[in-house]
Amino acid sequence: REIVHLQTGQCGNQIGAAFWQQISGEHGLDGSGVYNGTSELQLERMSVYFNEGAGNKYVPRAVLVDLEPGTMDAVR
Repeated sequence: REIVHLQTGQCGNQIGAAFWQQISGEHGLDGSGVYNGTSELQLERMSVYFNEGAGNKYVPRAVLVDLEPGTMDAVR
């Protein structure tokens, strides 16, 4: 199963940023998307929310939408 997370507007993107911080921690990822966990189960379920990118970095599977560029800059 794969989930795509949709975040819209300032509030949606701020809540989404908090969501991704929580999910990243639960999956053993640091702030740059590198796996530092200790559980095989974390890696097994990683593909539900993340795509594996170059250099073994995991990238959230999300679509972020906002008309204000400042919100998007803060989330990055």
